[in-house]
Amino acid sequence: MSRVHNFSAGPSAIPLEVLTKIQNDLSDWGGNGMSVMEASHRGESFTQVAEKAESDLRALLNVPDNYHVLFLQGGATLQFSMVALNLAAKNKTVDYAITGSWGNKAVKEASKFNKVNIVCDSKADNYTSIIDEKDWRKDPDAAYLHITENETIGGVEYSFMPKSNGVPIVSDMSSSILSREINVSDYGLIYAGAQKNIGPAGLTLVIVRDDLVGQAANDVPSLMNYKTYVDSGSMSNTPPTFSWYVAGLVFEYLIDLGGIKAIEKTNIIKSDLLYNCIDESMLYFNPVKNDCRSRMNIPFLLNDESLEKKFLHESNQAGLVNLKGHRSVGGMRASIYNAVGIDAVSDLIAFMQQFEIDNK
Repeated sequence: MSRVHNFSAGPSAIPLEVLTKIQNDLSDWGGNGMSVMEASHRGESFTQVAEKAESDLRALLNVPDNYHVLFLQGGATLQFSMVALNLAAKNKTVDYAITGSWGNKAVKEASKFNKVNIVCDSKADNYTSIIDEKDWRKDPDAAYLHITENETIGGVEYSFMPKSNGVPIVSDMSSSILSREINVSDYGLIYAGAQKNIGPAGLTLVIVRDDLVGQAANDVPSLMNYKTYVDSGSMSNTPPTFSWYVAGLVFEYLIDLGGIKAIEKTNIIKSDLLYNCIDESMLYFNPVKNDCRSRMNIPFLLNDESLEKKFLHESNQAGLVNLKGHRSVGGMRASIYNAVGIDAVSDLIAFMQQFEIDNK
């Protein structure tokens, strides 16, 4: 069958150019007579892949020299625990801003190790907004301030950088990394699962300021300690080599597109097109407040809920797949990550408009 437009929240779309490169490399990668999945992670060929991937990521995000870039396993969910174990002594207060489901899950894990201070919680708005920062209740002595830059499920994204008065800011960027320009120096630590904007599942990126490494207690397991990975170049054990290799190809692809500045312009166009379609419709609506709408994950509901199953069936038949909203919120959700082109968004809009006409 022909390629579909994949609006999955993760695992998500990968650029066709990258998939073609993987296909060509699969049985004979780089003239090695084997696939990258079969090669030693300590061999010269893979070492070159790993080093170039890190170099390209540093270039894309302009990562300062005093930050380490780590390629880890366990998903962003494991980072909920690793952040707490590495950046805060036991029972030290840590600040968390809750803007959705993933923020709540991060709090649950951190609470096992530290005293969590909730600086804000948008639950009263059903996680469709971010509370004004002037109303946040920060602890000036907190070990760090944790935010979820973009809530994949609810479609809420920060449009501002919180002020922390020297407290390191930790950000879960799983569904927004590489989609927009950021100043890495504003953060103490950034983490992101790869399966949304980077590549296949199995890899997690961590970008951490060097002064925050080496603070873990002696009883923290070695593979939960950032220093272990800093000292070993992320190769203290066998890393997810295939995911690392694909991530490197995606970084090259993004650089060829013109880097983050060019990618952000395209993402603004895509999200504006889809939000305008929703806002101008009598059938669809987006519940998120305008000042914190996500560019990556756009949930929308139908005023007539009885049409949801029909919408999903017909959109799937039209080659517009994985539009069903998360089970916790229902409705629809279009995840329009970097690999989802303007053409895909335009085709979705055309379908939505025709569906509305047909179901008046």
